[in-house]
Amino acid sequence: MAFKPLPIGIDNFQEMIEKGYYYVDKTLFIKELLDMKGKVNLFTRPRRFGKTLNMNMLQCFFERGYCDAERIFQGLKIMGEGENYTRQMSQYPVIALSLKSMKQATYELSYIQMKKIIAGEFRRHDAVLQSDKLTESEKKRFQDIRDVRGEEADYLDALEFLSGCMFKCYDQKCLILIDEYDVPLESSYFGGFYDRMVPVIRSLFESALKTNENLEFAVITGCLRISKESIFTGLNNLKIVSITNPVYAEHFGFTEKEVMDMLKFYDRTCCMDIAKKWYDGYLFGKTEVYNPWSVVNYVEQAWVDVNTFPQPFWSNTSSNSIVRTLVERADIRVRQELESLIQGDSIEKPIHEDITYEDIGADKTQDNLWNFLFFTGYLKKTQERVEGNVRYISMAIPNEEVKYIYKNTILGWFDQTIRKKDLSPFYKSIIKGDAAGVEKTVTEILREGISFYDTRESFYHGFILGLLKGMKDYYVYSNREAGDGRYDICLKSLDVMRPAVILELKSASSFGEMEAKSLEAISQIEMKHYEQELVQDGYQKVLCYGIAFYKKNCRVAVTEVCSLNFR
Repeated sequence: MAFKPLPIGIDNFQEMIEKGYYYVDKTLFIKELLDMKGKVNLFTRPRRFGKTLNMNMLQCFFERGYCDAERIFQGLKIMGEGENYTRQMSQYPVIALSLKSMKQATYELSYIQMKKIIAGEFRRHDAVLQSDKLTESEKKRFQDIRDVRGEEADYLDALEFLSGCMFKCYDQKCLILIDEYDVPLESSYFGGFYDRMVPVIRSLFESALKTNENLEFAVITGCLRISKESIFTGLNNLKIVSITNPVYAEHFGFTEKEVMDMLKFYDRTCCMDIAKKWYDGYLFGKTEVYNPWSVVNYVEQAWVDVNTFPQPFWSNTSSNSIVRTLVERADIRVRQELESLIQGDSIEKPIHEDITYEDIGADKTQDNLWNFLFFTGYLKKTQERVEGNVRYISMAIPNEEVKYIYKNTILGWFDQTIRKKDLSPFYKSIIKGDAAGVEKTVTEILREGISFYDTRESFYHGFILGLLKGMKDYYVYSNREAGDGRYDICLKSLDVMRPAVILELKSASSFGEMEAKSLEAISQIEMKHYEQELVQDGYQKVLCYGIAFYKKNCRVAVTEVCSLNFR
């Protein structure tokens, strides 16, 4: 079987097929779309779950004159579904927009970007200017919008105007495809100009989608379903397909069979367990799906090196602003829930899909933030129940990749919080060998923040490193070889007359075990001679700390090594 490159970053359907990239066939999305006959279809899925590729696939299939669709779709699933579907290939004028470049810092920049996006689509269709079916005033307005010199009001109903021009020229209703419709709303919320942006997007959509007699059907994609009262006021023909909807479920993201088929193609079926642990876990309707972006990246690396370590590919592409918002605003209850999630537990929350970005920021309830995390892929459904008119969903972290995002976000927030604290008494305690003082500070900070823990002591290691970052005149080393093993943390000053410090960390399985674990850590330092190199380098005193943790408690033991002991 011939090798196929993996389509990392390729969201152009024609390019993917013509250049021979590995393609997970999602063309039956076209069949289901035609079968369901929705007038205006809004699909909400997390970022990087194939929305843009699917939208370009629709454009390739339906738009007249856009590409040689019969050749491009040859051999794909939709071609075996019969003439009812294939006869609609290349039959429609199509308006296709992506609003992703409206992610701007100010309203003015965002609005200018919207004008450029619309102008670009007008340029793509400027063949209509050759038609004698448009009036001179229509041609002038068309040219003004195309050349980005129209009045602001010209752009608010520009899509409706363009669809009317195309119907006049081709005597055929058009398709409207709008990708990433919620990007300007998200950026305006975080940028502080949400109230100015909402009326603009509402006008653009309503004019094109609400009573547009020149519209055959529309497909809109985004990450979040926005309240009808916010954007889609009065749009009664809107069919919303969120991650809770059972229809269209397998068309965004990869099913388990699709992931296994891909691994078989690249002779990497041995990697299936890792792929499942790291990138599976999403539930769209009743269909279990994998993160397609992460799977493709992982398979490429596994093809080169079968022992490659899985990475959090999604964290480098998704906006984690809302996770930071949740962490920063967390009260004690929310902190406890975050800790439970990271440990693998579930939390139950009332779910509602009609929300606005203003709701997300509302201080009156944290439930809106949990809703946002659920619908954007940071949480998955584990169970569901209905009580009265309220729908409750039990949520959990989907996989190891998303858990990594939570951990890193929380550690980043913790790092910023620590920088604001005066830790000079803590640093003095460390250098003095004051075990009680070290224990007191560490316990206090643990109880103030969000903690999570596992058998590898990885959280506690990062926690202590975060505390030590501000320690002046000392260099902090982590996981370095020393003696007969590797210490956890070492502190060294350039002045060998000042004490060097070694810290060995342990995680206890109970509160009562902490004392023994702290002494075990001391014994490990002594048995593996972690201090030997420091003494040889001339340090007169080495303080050896054994620190044991159990949840938000710690126990500290300390012993001192003097260089005279080695003479």
